[in-house]
Amino acid sequence: MSAPTDKRPGDRAGDPAPDATPATGFGPAGGEPSARPYHHPTAGWGAARSVAKVVARAKEPVDASRLMVTMNHPDRGFDCPGCAWPDDQHGLHLDLCENGIKHATWEMTPKRVDRDFFATHTVTELSSWADFDLEDQGRLVGPLSYDPETDRYLPISWADAFALVGEVLRGLGSPDEALFYTSGRLSNEATFLYQLLAREYGTNNLPDCSNMCHEASGRALTASLGTGKGTVDLNDLDTADALFVMGVNAASNVPRMITTLAHAYRRGAQVVHVNPLVEAAAGRTIVPHEFAAMATFRSTPTGTMNLQPRIGGDLAFLRGVAKAVLESAEHEPEAVDREFLERFTEGFDAYRDLCAATPWEDLEQASGLTRRDMRRAARVYTEASSTIVAWCLGITQQEHGVDTVREIVNLLLLRGNVGREGAGPCPIRGHSNVQGNRTCGIDHRPKDAFLDRLDEVCGITAPRAPGLDTVHGIQAMHEGRATVFVGMGGNFVRAAPDHEYTEQALRNCELTVQVSTKLNRSHLVHGRRALILPCLGRTEKDVQAGGAQSVSVEDSMSMVHLSRGMKRPASPHLRSEPAIIAGIARATLPDSATPWEGYVEDYDRIRDTMQRALDGFEDFNRRVRGPHGFRLRQPARERVFRTASGRAEFSLAPLPDPSPGEGRLTLATVRSHDQWNTTIYSSDDRYRGLHNLRTVVLLNATDMRDRGLADLDLVDITSIARDGTRRTVRGYRAVTYDVPRGSAVGYMPELNSLCAIGDFSPQSDQPLMKHLTVEVVAHTP
Repeated sequence: MSAPTDKRPGDRAGDPAPDATPATGFGPAGGEPSARPYHHPTAGWGAARSVAKVVARAKEPVDASRLMVTMNHPDRGFDCPGCAWPDDQHGLHLDLCENGIKHATWEMTPKRVDRDFFATHTVTELSSWADFDLEDQGRLVGPLSYDPETDRYLPISWADAFALVGEVLRGLGSPDEALFYTSGRLSNEATFLYQLLAREYGTNNLPDCSNMCHEASGRALTASLGTGKGTVDLNDLDTADALFVMGVNAASNVPRMITTLAHAYRRGAQVVHVNPLVEAAAGRTIVPHEFAAMATFRSTPTGTMNLQPRIGGDLAFLRGVAKAVLESAEHEPEAVDREFLERFTEGFDAYRDLCAATPWEDLEQASGLTRRDMRRAARVYTEASSTIVAWCLGITQQEHGVDTVREIVNLLLLRGNVGREGAGPCPIRGHSNVQGNRTCGIDHRPKDAFLDRLDEVCGITAPRAPGLDTVHGIQAMHEGRATVFVGMGGNFVRAAPDHEYTEQALRNCELTVQVSTKLNRSHLVHGRRALILPCLGRTEKDVQAGGAQSVSVEDSMSMVHLSRGMKRPASPHLRSEPAIIAGIARATLPDSATPWEGYVEDYDRIRDTMQRALDGFEDFNRRVRGPHGFRLRQPARERVFRTASGRAEFSLAPLPDPSPGEGRLTLATVRSHDQWNTTIYSSDDRYRGLHNLRTVVLLNATDMRDRGLADLDLVDITSIARDGTRRTVRGYRAVTYDVPRGSAVGYMPELNSLCAIGDFSPQSDQPLMKHLTVEVVAHTP
């Protein structure tokens, strides 16, 4: 197998290192980069059109009709490996989206990365390839071990691979020198085994992707409502009078949500989009399962109002809405739900006084919106009998992410919009099973009650000391305090902040282990010893000694259901994630009384243990086999608040000043339409009018003029960290875009390199991927 013909030697496209000059375009697209004037494209292309586009892009044989059936047939129980949006429970056909088909097709590629590939290419050579080209080589087919003498990965037996991991882990001075990371793609069963392995081994070092995405949501909701999850379900979304959608482009992150938004518009609900960018999801959509609409390309609006706060201005916007609601209550008593406030909340009087004492001028300056805008939003809110506020990483990856999510809850509490139909907080989990991972034990700060029960059920003695999260785990590797990294899925070095720092941290390790389906950057940035352990994909059959197996996942709204792949595995040498975890566990803990081998033979046995160890999983094996599985109990939905006061608690956060300083901008990183997390399908983003261009920064027209820039001019972007250090990417293209003045937007994972390892929120420990202070200047050759 030869290297891709469009590879640029020495150019790690999509990974511009500090003080490097990257190419402006990369990936499979050819030609010159371009930026078309922004317009409101139709999001959520019809299913037939979506499949056709995906098959055409795949450039390989794909049975699209079979794929569609597999993804939607209720008897087959397949869960899309993409986003975690809930499945329709009312017999909806073609409940799919373009991105879901892309994701499954990408996994089902017939291309293979075998021993001949690694015999041809050294790790040093592969390190110069673009991220797209690495993944595009296809599926990994067997376990591999890095050979430093040849600078190549060589085949290794599963037994020898497990023995190597066990030998290194047993030889550490402390279990806390090992990190057990998960990207959120694990099933519930694999998650439970993974955290059991780590804790029986002796550490709570369980960093995960939640540490980088929704940690702020969990901490805020727990403090305010006594739960780390949202309280709504799909039925609530179908009955709410008003939906506020904040900090998310659903068209790319959770595309099936835009069907919900279209239905809300049709039934007369107000749909308010709050985002610095007017994204595709705020425009129109062709609903995939409406065949007449698909045939005639008839679209439906998905929003009734757009508000564009400055980056970091969301808390001020929310407080402005609350202030307007409370002002209305002075002459319209029904504007607030006084009975709910008296019976179920704590701290209302202090919050009312805080809002009254906050000048409108301060709210306008901090939010970037006018008081008229905030009062318009407040009118929508007070005229709705039930309201849902949904949000994603545009809210959480900020300096004050926890305070902002708590402010969302404050606003909902004013009108009793928690614990009743059609109302409540709705964090949007755009990643397959990340919420299930946290439910089933991936938590570096576990509660004693959870550990006590785990000890009793599993016969172990779990450590009680808190473990390391993602940022602090990277720092520990960099400083030599952690020397083993085990990664279950994902592309850690691309998803993490401060690429140069993170890469050096991993290279400091004695051993890195990556459990993956495809080749990616994290395999090329490794420790002194390194393993790649290829696993089954979600689309593939999992047959163990006890027969064909199913796994369970939890969606964004706490529904747990089964998933079973239907495709023949890419290689007979692949193992399931539970089997890989069990193999590592037995090699590391040879005298363990845990029935690792029995768990792998029949996943029902894992679920039998989980039902005794986890709240809400009682009678797991029976209930999960119901038509739609089951919903985990949500006390806050029943207005049972497990907070210190036993009530829903108002917060009193100070109003932050999001101004980046004179001559500087605040930069947020986002995904393009044609990517999924760190996986990039092409260099195009049709929703934003960009072609063959990812090394780009979107700027307000006035900010462009102030810097003497025209569209597609080359610029250098420099971030200014808290500690005063600077990180620069060079040769990006500036594009005029509809963003607030003082705000800038570019793509992750490329611009994650600008986020210093020390630039994380003290409230959530999340890296500030959407709250970076930068300077943008004309490119210096």
